[in-house]
Amino acid sequence: MTDVPANSAEVLIGSTAPARESRWRVAARTAFPFLVIGLIWEAAARLGLFPPKLFPSLETVGAALIRLTVSGILPHHALDTILRLLGGFAVAAVIGVAIGILMGRSRRMEDIFLPLVSIMAPIPGIAWAPLFLLWFGLGNQPAMLLVAFVSTFPIILNTWTGVKAVKEIWVRSAQAMGADDRRLFVNVIVPGALPYILTGLRLGLAQAWRTLVGIEMLAAVPWGLGWMIFGAREFLNTDVMLAGVVVIGVLGLALETLVFQRLERFTVMRWGMMT
Repeated sequence: MTDVPANSAEVLIGSTAPARESRWRVAARTAFPFLVIGLIWEAAARLGLFPPKLFPSLETVGAALIRLTVSGILPHHALDTILRLLGGFAVAAVIGVAIGILMGRSRRMEDIFLPLVSIMAPIPGIAWAPLFLLWFGLGNQPAMLLVAFVSTFPIILNTWTGVKAVKEIWVRSAQAMGADDRRLFVNVIVPGALPYILTGLRLGLAQAWRTLVGIEMLAAVPWGLGWMIFGAREFLNTDVMLAGVVVIGVLGLALETLVFQRLERFTVMRWGMMT
């Protein structure tokens, strides 16, 4: 039985202190810009630089956020928006990654799709909204289809770039070791392109958010954060509008933290491709 040093507790505490301090520093760095913006906003509201009805204080916005949450209105709006977003984005992710990989592995597919994607990608998603409403009517269907359509293009472009960026020496080494096409694709192409694919998914999700908030007003959906924000504008309820904006930001942060960062940790960071 080995002897435990008398100062073993101190050693353990000393070894964990830097990690704990590091986490606090990361949290402080993350919170600092939000704190600065909040202080500036509150100062502008208190000084009366704008009418209180148009520029409410953080206290007023917080009260509206709590009131709408307790009444169940805000969760209902958020849930409907999330369902539309995830439904449309899931379709975009599957189609975008598939087309991007085909473009990266086949010169013929690249010649076919690249001009179309290059033309469509710069067009704002909201510019397509009137056409989608005429084609598919009002309600959830045009909203989800437009989200899928618009967010597909950044996913395609980044996936295509990632596949093209896979080092040729990796491919040749795998082939020299006897890897067939399936193993080459699964073990070399996809892992090598995954950082670019994740970037494309992030950009596609951001594009989907911007488009969805706009079309929720035009598509005459009964619920949704975009519908709530634009509806509150009619009555100058800026506190309700800002509460909706806050929820959109929180949901975006949650998706980034719970989905993309975890996926990165279990894949590209674990493989040593990112730090």
